[in-house]
Amino acid sequence: MNFILRFFGHMHTINAHRHKVIRNCFCAGIPWRGLMHDLSKYSPTEFFNGVRYYQGMRSPNEAEREDIGYSRAWLHHKGRNRHHFEYWTDYNPITKRQEPVKMPDVFVAEMFCDRVAASKIYMKENYNDAAPLGYFLNAKARRIIHPETSELLESWLTMLAERGEKETFAEIRRYLRRKL
Repeated sequence: MNFILRFFGHMHTINAHRHKVIRNCFCAGIPWRGLMHDLSKYSPTEFFNGVRYYQGMRSPNEAEREDIGYSRAWLHHKGRNRHHFEYWTDYNPITKRQEPVKMPDVFVAEMFCDRVAASKIYMKENYNDAAPLGYFLNAKARRIIHPETSELLESWLTMLAERGEKETFAEIRRYLRRKL
């Protein structure tokens, strides 16, 4: 695939993803998080690596990892976007190790919105409301995430699979109103 096709394909993918996240965040009652979502994807580090490794059916970060052993774009992205659980690791002065930190609820809600949008973008017509939960559970044992963060996200993904978007977004709004 030539540069022009990869450039516009990647641009279309990140724009479509952002628009779905924005919609989801409005439904979840966190519109500002939606508007601010993934703006770092337009930075040169993330955007041009995304173009270089664009394939259209999966994250270009996976192809970059296969090529060079890690993803520069992902390392840049996760360090600037608080809706990724990978952002929330820090040095624990007691254990002297890097450990997961509990995420603030608003970023867990944005992470939920992000995962639903990403599933829709990459799965296209094969998407159903159980897909984001399946993706989450598939890697659960390998994920380094604070247990309370994982439990909250999984509860919302389970609700989505069982009751659909309308009820789940309403529950997220109620939950955040109680917490904020």
